[in-house]
Amino acid sequence: MAEPYNAPSIDEYLRERLMPVEGAIPHVQGIEMYGNSIPAGTVGGDLFEYINFQQRYDIDARIQRALKRSKEYLEPLAAGAAPRNSVDDHVEWLKSRPGYRPEMETEYRAARSSEQVRAAEVLRELNSTAGVLVVDAEGHGIISAKIASTVHDTFHALMLAELDYRGKTSPELFERMNLRLAQSVSARNALGRSEKEGAQEIATMLYGEIHPYGYFRFVNFGHPPPLVFSAEYRKFMDVDKSQMVQFLPLGLQLAEDDPDRNRYLSLEFRERRAESSDVAELTLLSPGDIFFLYTDGVYDGSDKEERQQVENVMREHNQLAPKEICKALLEYAVKRDERLRKMGEEDRIDDKTVFIIKRN
Repeated sequence: MAEPYNAPSIDEYLRERLMPVEGAIPHVQGIEMYGNSIPAGTVGGDLFEYINFQQRYDIDARIQRALKRSKEYLEPLAAGAAPRNSVDDHVEWLKSRPGYRPEMETEYRAARSSEQVRAAEVLRELNSTAGVLVVDAEGHGIISAKIASTVHDTFHALMLAELDYRGKTSPELFERMNLRLAQSVSARNALGRSEKEGAQEIATMLYGEIHPYGYFRFVNFGHPPPLVFSAEYRKFMDVDKSQMVQFLPLGLQLAEDDPDRNRYLSLEFRERRAESSDVAELTLLSPGDIFFLYTDGVYDGSDKEERQQVENVMREHNQLAPKEICKALLEYAVKRDERLRKMGEEDRIDDKTVFIIKRN
């Protein structure tokens, strides 16, 4: 007789959802990587996930679909036939407008077709690229886990649309995520809150894409910046701040040209900049160099003494595999928690995430 199914509790379910899966570790030429998380309680607000494009998406099928669409978009619709796609639908609308000319259809079809050709070209790059998503929701309980889960689900829903349209991630994806975490004016009014009260769903996020031999492009919403450990100099290197673009945490600052900006609360409006200036870039120059990504339960990114301690751990273990380096850093963070408990400072204990990217 089969044993009855016992549904997991909400905290068990969220913990399972937010923990990284080792079998999803991507393979990128010239790179080894590994990450892990330890929640402060049963479940926490840290989320770490490998974005294994080759495993998660059928890239070849997506390329073929984009090329097929590029051809279909060029084909005129037979008289009396129902629209086959969004291009046909728009062309029918164009024909209903005053001043329509036949060349308008030709030009529009060509433009939409070329978008799909470009998407197919860009999609090929995902065969050699991997992504990493690190989220730290404020607090470390079920509510924090739910916020991190919201970021996760929003990211993947928007990613599907991005791959269909562009074949890659774009700043628009992250602007939409930022808006999703913002508090709406109507929600504030319904809950009886004042404008002076803080946002209820605050999360930092770092999303980056790793290319062969250590080229790393990333966007950062309020998250501690990555540290770069040099194998040659055996220390963390100082990085030019212009390479470390950083916005406020998700939901706190909307773009000034967002059409819905007046429907949400924002500390201030941010000028939307050119695409290239919204993305930070770093490169591992030599074999053995390491990118160290983390949440503030391990290191908050500012304390010089703690940075030195973390650097010492990295120096002792940097020649090992990323999994062992990750383990050593998390063990350091757990021992730090033990000291905080003895000092009666349990409120400083937080969820812990470490992600190591090492160049071979």
